Amino acid sequence: MPLLVVGIGILILLILISKFKINAFLALLITCFAVGLLSNMNLIDILDSVLKGIGDTMGKVLLILAFGAMLGKILEESGAAHAISFRMIELMGVKNIQYALLITGFLVGLPMMYNASFLVLVPLIFTFANITKLPVVWLALPLCSALSVTHCFLPPHPAPTYVSFIYEANVNKVLLYGLIPMIPACLIGGVWLTRFSKNLKSEFPSDLFMARNFEKKELPGLGISVLCAVTPIILMLFGAVTDLVFGPPPAKAELTKLGIENITGFYLHLFSGKGFSGHTAYILSMVLTFFKFISDANIALFTAVVVAILTLGLRRGRTMDEVMRSSAKSIGAVSMIVLIIAGGGAFSQVLKDSQVIEYIRAVSASFHMNPLLMAFLIASILRLAVGSATVATLTTAPIMLPIIQQTGTSPELMVLATGAGSVMWSHFNDSGFWMFKEYFGLSVKQTFQTWTLMESTIGVVGILTVLMMSWFI
Repeated sequence: MPLLVVGIGILILLILISKFKINAFLALLITCFAVGLLSNMNLIDILDSVLKGIGDTMGKVLLILAFGAMLGKILEESGAAHAISFRMIELMGVKNIQYALLITGFLVGLPMMYNASFLVLVPLIFTFANITKLPVVWLALPLCSALSVTHCFLPPHPAPTYVSFIYEANVNKVLLYGLIPMIPACLIGGVWLTRFSKNLKSEFPSDLFMARNFEKKELPGLGISVLCAVTPIILMLFGAVTDLVFGPPPAKAELTKLGIENITGFYLHLFSGKGFSGHTAYILSMVLTFFKFISDANIALFTAVVVAILTLGLRRGRTMDEVMRSSAKSIGAVSMIVLIIAGGGAFSQVLKDSQVIEYIRAVSASFHMNPLLMAFLIASILRLAVGSATVATLTTAPIMLPIIQQTGTSPELMVLATGAGSVMWSHFNDSGFWMFKEYFGLSVKQTFQTWTLMESTIGVVGILTVLMMSWFI
C-alpha cells in the first residue's frame, strides 16, 4: 500500500505539472496533502509535516542559493563572465575553441543558475561564430554541456545541494567526486558529438534579447574574474581534502557520546593519539577546524560574494548601493527555485511522517537492483515526464533515501547518480529544449539531434562513470 501511495502521489504531481500547467511548487504542496491523506494522516499533522519540511530544508540551503545568485549577478554585470570567455579563446586559440568554451561554461556555470549563465554567454557564441566563421551549434554544444553538468551534478547548484542534505552526503565530497564524471561527460557529449552537427545552419535571433557589449578596456582581468568564479570551489575542496586525509568528523551527537565538546576537540584527540605534542596538536586541530569552517558551502559562497563585491564591484567604480540593488534583484530571480526546493522538502517530510519511508526501508532489503542505477532510472523517468531536472531530482531523493540507508551505498555517489538521471531525455516539456531551439534557430528535429542527444549522452556517461567510481568508493 505505501508504494502504491508513492506511485499515486507521483502520478498526481505529473498530471498537475504536465496537463494542468500548475507551478511545480504548488503542485508539490498539493501532492503532499494527497499523499498524507492517502496514508491516513490527519490534516493538521500533514500541515505540520509540510511546515517542518520547508523549515528544515530552507535552513540548510537558503543561504547557499542566495549567495550563489548574488555571486552570479556580480560576475554577469561586471563583465567577468565575458572576460573569462574572451581571454580563454585568446589563450587557447581558435583551434581549441571548443575546449575553451567548455572551460568557460564550467567557470561561469558553477556559480550561476543555468538560465542566467546561458543568456549571458549566448551573445558570445554568436560573436565567436561571426569572427571565426565556425557553425554556431558546433560552438554552443561544448558550452551548454558544461552548464548542464554543473547544474545537475555539482554544488552549490540548488538540486545537487538539496539532495546532498537529503542523502546526508558530504557536500564538499560531492563537489570533488562530481568533477570526475564531469570530464568524460562534457568531452563526449559536448565535444565529440559535435562532429555530427558541424554542418547545421542557424541564424542569430536578434529579436529575442539585446546583448550587452563590453568594450575590452571595460572588462576585468582574467585572473580576478576566474578567482571570483572558483573561490567557492577552492574553499569547498579544502574540506573535502581534509575529510579524505583525516577522515570526516563524527556528528555532534556522536561527539557528545565520546565526551568531546566540538570538532576542534575531535581533531585535538586525533592528533594527540598520533603522538603529537600538546602545543602542536592544538595548532593542527585549530587549522583543520578553520579549514572545515571556510569549506562549508554557506561560508565559501559568502566569502566569494565578499571578494567579488570588493574586486569586481567597489574596486571597479561601482557604489555599494548599486551592488546591493543588483544583488537584491538576483535573489528575487531565484525565488521560485527556492520555493520549489521548499516544496521538495515538504514532500520528503510527509513521506517520512506518513511512514512511507519506513516501509520502503523495510522492503528495500529484497531489492536486487544497484541503488545507483535505480536512482538514475527513477530520476530519468521523472525527467522524461515532468521536464524539470530540479523537480525530477527533488522527487527521487526521498524515495531513494531509505534504500541508501539499507544498503550503505555512498551518499555522495547517489547524489551524482540522481543528477545523471535528471539530465536525461530533454524534450518538449523542458524550457532548456526551447531555449536552445529558439536561440540557435533550429527545427524541432535538429534540436533533438543536438540538444536532446547531448543531454542524454551526459546522463549516460555520468551514470557509467559513477558506477565505475563505486568500485573504489
